[in-house]
Amino acid sequence: MLYKLIRPVLFRLEPETAHHLGLNVLNLAAQLGPLNPLAQTIQSRPRTVMGLEFPNAVGLAAGMDKNGDCIEGMAALGFGFVELGTVTPRPQPGNPKPRLFRLVGHQALINRLGFNNKGVDYLIGQVKARRSQIRLGINIGKNLNTAVENALDDYLIGLRKVYLHADYIAINISSPNTPGLRKLQTAEYLGDLLGGLEWEREKLAQLHGRRVPLAVKIAPDLEAGEIAPLVDKLVKHKVDAVIATNTTLSRAVVENSPHAAEAGGLSGKPLFERSTEIVARLAGILQGEMPIIACGGIFGVKDAHAKIEAGASLVQVYSGFIYRGPKLIKEIAEGL
Repeated sequence: MLYKLIRPVLFRLEPETAHHLGLNVLNLAAQLGPLNPLAQTIQSRPRTVMGLEFPNAVGLAAGMDKNGDCIEGMAALGFGFVELGTVTPRPQPGNPKPRLFRLVGHQALINRLGFNNKGVDYLIGQVKARRSQIRLGINIGKNLNTAVENALDDYLIGLRKVYLHADYIAINISSPNTPGLRKLQTAEYLGDLLGGLEWEREKLAQLHGRRVPLAVKIAPDLEAGEIAPLVDKLVKHKVDAVIATNTTLSRAVVENSPHAAEAGGLSGKPLFERSTEIVARLAGILQGEMPIIACGGIFGVKDAHAKIEAGASLVQVYSGFIYRGPKLIKEIAEGL
């Protein structure tokens, strides 16, 4: 109810300004503890995925809290887990503004943020300072000025630095907003990238006595013939989960929108069918060999059910959370 009053104010602001204001409001509310007017108590419906127990199946997708600035605020809303990032080895400003656009009539967003973040060391400091014990994924990527051929170097830095601070680590090779990044999904690069990460993860597991699960986030724009070879590489290199999907470059559903010509990845309602199709294709190939975390166009419990029925074990929200607010989390978590 409260979000219905807040949203019109936020939606009058430039989207990126509203984004940061929203995070600040959540953080301030969290400081009120039991008096937090935005806090939600959600009935536990635990699920075990990647060897981890989650209190419920609803997570926050990467991109909302890139720097770990709002862990307490998000935890108070009842998420089963929060995925921070995408974070890069070195801080970077991202792409020039404006770079985030609302397509309100389509309940969608277009972003070309470009991995804007304060760097992995800042994020680790935020994670260390947290009070909440909410499950955390940390999503890692490469810096813009690191060549695709050298991408493994950046992912190894990220893996080493976040290893002790994450419940799972997500490898982002599918953002459309870092030039060349999606090449890492192809046969030319993927085997070497995952092989290097697999080798390093095993060394870290032996060193620390703890094996942190790895997930790989893929694009919705993969051709049908590209999915099976990708899955083969994921299985071969002992990846623990696949996140499906990132944003899309397609504008087929929103071509009449005033912002349709803006460069960047499209998320929200128009992504639902394509991302669900990818989940189903993955599930058909994997046959239970690896869990799927579904993301893309989830605006209610019916959408979440469709992802689970397609083969997902967990779901993540982003655009739906922006459009519908905290009640979306409770609705899905208790409805699954």
